[in-house]
Amino acid sequence: MTSLTQRRQAVRAILAGADCVHPGSVYDPISARIAEDVGFELGMFAGSIASFTVLGAPDIVILTLTEFAQQIQRITRAGTLPLLVDADHGYGNALSVMRTVQELETAGVAAMTIEDTLLPRAYAAPKPQLLSAEEGLGKIKAALAARQDSATVIVARTSAIAISDLDDAIHRARLYTEAGADALFFTGVTDSAQLAAIHAASPLPIVIGGSDGDFGGKSGMAAHGVRIALQGHQPFMAAVQATYETLKALREGTSPKALANQPSAALMRQLTREASYNAAMRDFLGG
Repeated sequence: MTSLTQRRQAVRAILAGADCVHPGSVYDPISARIAEDVGFELGMFAGSIASFTVLGAPDIVILTLTEFAQQIQRITRAGTLPLLVDADHGYGNALSVMRTVQELETAGVAAMTIEDTLLPRAYAAPKPQLLSAEEGLGKIKAALAARQDSATVIVARTSAIAISDLDDAIHRARLYTEAGADALFFTGVTDSAQLAAIHAASPLPIVIGGSDGDFGGKSGMAAHGVRIALQGHQPFMAAVQATYETLKALREGTSPKALANQPSAALMRQLTREASYNAAMRDFLGG
C-alpha cells in the first residue's frame, strides 16, 4: 500500500522532472481505478466535476468543502493514484483556506490548487473578477502554513491572463513564487509566447488548464516549464452520455441483452478489485 506521503512525493517528482504529463480526469472510485490501471501518473478531480458528480449542479461554487472532501476520500481510498484537486478559492478567506488544506490533506490529496479568483461571483458582477494580489498572496501563505505533511503540494492558481492581462499574471506569479508555492497553475494561456513569458518570470514548475492553444504537444510544453497539462474532463462527460443513452434505450423497450458498450464481467471484477475481497473473505471469514 502506497502511503499518502509517497503519493505526494510522486507528484513532486513529476514537478521536478523534465517531462509534461496529462493527468487522468477522475470523479469516483471506479474512474480513479481505471485511470490507475491504464497507466496515468496522477489523477485530477476538478471543482466543476465535483459539482456535477455530487450535486448535479453547474460550476457556480455552491459545493461545500465537506461535500468536496467526502468525495475525495472515496476516490483516494480506492487505490494508490496520486490525486491533484481543484480547491477553488479555498472556500472563503485565508483562514478558510487553512481549514481547506487540513480537510483535503486528511481526505488524502497529493496536491491542491488555490486560486485568486473572487468566488463566488460578487453581486451584480458582469464577469469574473480577481482578488487583489495581496489577498491572493495571503491565501497562498495560509495554505503553506496549514500543511500537516510537508510533502503536500500547494499549487498557486491564477486566471489573471484571461481576466486582466499577462503582466498581472506575471506579477502574481512572482509573488506566489516568493511565498514558497510549489508550482503555478495558469488558466487562459492561448499561445507559446505567453507560456514563454510566464516561464521566464518564475523558476517554478507550471500547470496549465485545458487550452485550445498549440504549444507543440507535451514536448513543446515541457520546454516552457509545463509539467502538468490538463486535457479537460471528457471521462465524466462520456459517462453522462453513456448513462443517458442506456436509460433512454431501456425506457424505449430495448432488451438489456441488446445494449451496446457494456463492460465485460472480467473488467468489472478487475475494477471492483474482486480478487482482493475474495482473498480477505478466505482469510478472515473462513470462506
